[in-house]
Amino acid sequence: MPKVTPSRQQYLDIKAQYPDAIVLFRLGDFYETFDGDAETASRELDLTLTGRGANREDRVPMAGVPYHAAETYIAKLVEKGYHVVVVEQMGTETVNGLVPREVTRIITPGTVTEPTMLDTRQNSYLLALCPEPDRKGQTWVRVGLAYVDITTGEFAATQLDTTPETEATIAVLEELARLTPREVLLPRAWADRGVTLPNNIHLTATADYYFEAATARQTLLDHFAVNSLEGFGLGAEQTLAINAAGAILQYLRDTQRSALAQIAELNAYSTAGFMVLDANTRRNLELSATIRTGKARGSLLGVLDHTVTPMGSRLLRTWINQPLLEIRQLNTRLDCVEALFDVGFIRAEVLDCLKPIADLERLANRVIGGIAGPRELLALRISIEGIPALRRSIEECAPLQPLRNQLDPCHDVVEWIGKAISSASPAVLGVPGIIQPGHSPELDHIQEATREAKEYVASLEGIERDRTGIKALKVGFNKVFGYYIEVSSANSSKVPDDYVRKQTLVNAERYITPLLKQYEEQILSAEERIIEIETKLFHDLCGSIASCAKRLISTARAAAELDVYASLAEVAAREDYTRPVLTKDDVLIIREGRHPVVEKLLQGERYVPNDTHFDTESRVHVITGPNMAGKSTAIRQVAIITLMAQIGSFVPAQEATIGIVDRIFTRIGAQDEIHAGQSTFMVEMTETAALLQCSTSRSLLILDEIGRGTSTYDGLAIARAVIEYIHNHQRLNCKTLFATHYHELTELEKILPRVRNYNVAVAEDGERIVFLHRLIPGGADRSYGVHVAQLAGMPRSLVARAHEILRDLETNG
Repeated sequence: MPKVTPSRQQYLDIKAQYPDAIVLFRLGDFYETFDGDAETASRELDLTLTGRGANREDRVPMAGVPYHAAETYIAKLVEKGYHVVVVEQMGTETVNGLVPREVTRIITPGTVTEPTMLDTRQNSYLLALCPEPDRKGQTWVRVGLAYVDITTGEFAATQLDTTPETEATIAVLEELARLTPREVLLPRAWADRGVTLPNNIHLTATADYYFEAATARQTLLDHFAVNSLEGFGLGAEQTLAINAAGAILQYLRDTQRSALAQIAELNAYSTAGFMVLDANTRRNLELSATIRTGKARGSLLGVLDHTVTPMGSRLLRTWINQPLLEIRQLNTRLDCVEALFDVGFIRAEVLDCLKPIADLERLANRVIGGIAGPRELLALRISIEGIPALRRSIEECAPLQPLRNQLDPCHDVVEWIGKAISSASPAVLGVPGIIQPGHSPELDHIQEATREAKEYVASLEGIERDRTGIKALKVGFNKVFGYYIEVSSANSSKVPDDYVRKQTLVNAERYITPLLKQYEEQILSAEERIIEIETKLFHDLCGSIASCAKRLISTARAAAELDVYASLAEVAAREDYTRPVLTKDDVLIIREGRHPVVEKLLQGERYVPNDTHFDTESRVHVITGPNMAGKSTAIRQVAIITLMAQIGSFVPAQEATIGIVDRIFTRIGAQDEIHAGQSTFMVEMTETAALLQCSTSRSLLILDEIGRGTSTYDGLAIARAVIEYIHNHQRLNCKTLFATHYHELTELEKILPRVRNYNVAVAEDGERIVFLHRLIPGGADRSYGVHVAQLAGMPRSLVARAHEILRDLETNG
């Protein structure tokens, strides 16, 4: 075995504690990786792979990054799903010939706290799943789910059970689609079975004992210092939810202990309290990101988001992903939006008052967690200083008074920071200049005592030039030799006797004097003491601010909610939206509805609005017409208008009466899952089967081109059977928009009493057609496919031949 050096052994000991993480080991000005970590870092970060060792046999692979650029590289690794352990040098003095090193940070995808590694407009969730399988140990029949955002302190848990409508595993996928966590914890026993998660969510296999009932419960009881979890809504029947929540806290203890202070509450919730949306529906409706780019621009969120604070933007995203079912709560939101919609100058004033407010929620949590820097306290103060003006801006708006009362000006926090922290403070601790003069008599005394020494050093160059006659004499400083006097070799004969040679350079000599050395020691020792005192004062201040945590977080959340109301009011005023009427009646009536995203993309062109009318006698709308005529847009806009109403937003319509919808399902477009061995048609049928299983009579179904992935007769048969099943099934009979090219389906209006036909109006002029984008009663009797091919720019000869073939088929069958 090759001999292991002390520093190598130091690394190996630390790596043994974190075998599944990439260890960044500080060596001087670099963080180095070794062995397999080096090969991974080289591949993922495009680093040069080097090595250390006397010969090929004991050569150790290495790859390093400069310490000052480490955050960028760490961010890339974490984004790819790796866990990173940072090992720092603890000082410069050696112990038994070795520089002490300790693990200072453990960073995983779900525990990132560094602002540069976070999306300010999106939550960063760490989620845990605690499954309970069936007797065969194959299918999850119940699942405990908990999630936390350590940057905001949000912590919630639920238990998902298998019901006649929904399997527990499906419910888990729906929550994953809503929350889009950055990391999911799963017991290792399940992770080792090859469980995979959608959308490249990072899965972390976690020790099974984290999820054990007794361990998890005690972890929660200890953290919240309570004797029972009943007060959080977690009773004995919520064991799996408790297990998942306890596992999260245990994981944070091991990776981000400082984050535990930020978790002050636990919210037990039920998915029955809001509209659950599956991943397909979220994607098809492009709620928070477009299918093409994956970005918010071009999505519903992109249209509605006029928020001016990061926390407001995060809250709006949450609302869009979690529509409500409770009319009273929705009307409360709509009242707040309406108050700001009706009075434009108040809305403008609110937005102006919100603009100077930084990410108060995350700033407060960084202070509570003890990881805030001096400038973050200054940002916190500036943000809180804007609260009184924000309170004044809404004092005449009755619906907003509960929020106004929640906005705490926190005058004590503003005063503490103003008196303690210098406005010219450095960004990080360890650099003098953080504390204001006059705040600490002890600090002021030390600074005054060192002023004479600094003034002496500052004037020394001029004094010594006059005394020695050496005009090129320089006074400088470096970390190795401290202060020095530099004289060129040509002037060495003029050097006074009291100069003591310290260093010889190529063309110069460096000297010190007893008095200069005395002042240097005074300055350096004073700086160390100043940093020590300032650090203590800073931590004391953070502790005082942390005692006001509940007030700060409450204020932040009230400001976020107000930001969302102002944003929704602003877009409603700009785009001519109207307040929807919400009702328990099973109706859905929209007059002159518009698609909010498509309307924006038209950039000034007129959008053709359409009406929709569902009641107990009109349940399934069969919509026919050619491609490009607007069928898909027309049916999606109904879903989006309904969803907007159920987040508390005004809607793009002249009038809208919305009977609360419990679920929205969409089956739109053709896509395959080749990697899973599923064809386009198989995916279509699987998704259709799932939505038919989970729908109720209060659901809204958006179905586009069901059955088009197979032969004409098979597809037509399936499409017709689906409509009949929805219409006739006792559990269903739900509001359905069914867009199709099978104009044969229009016959169903004569057979099924609650089916209605609509088509997209087309104007014909010889061989030319014009799409009017208007839905009108009745069914289309042709598909205009050849005309669409002509509009798409197909060769004229090809189009002419297609017309010939079509006429022949229509004549001869």
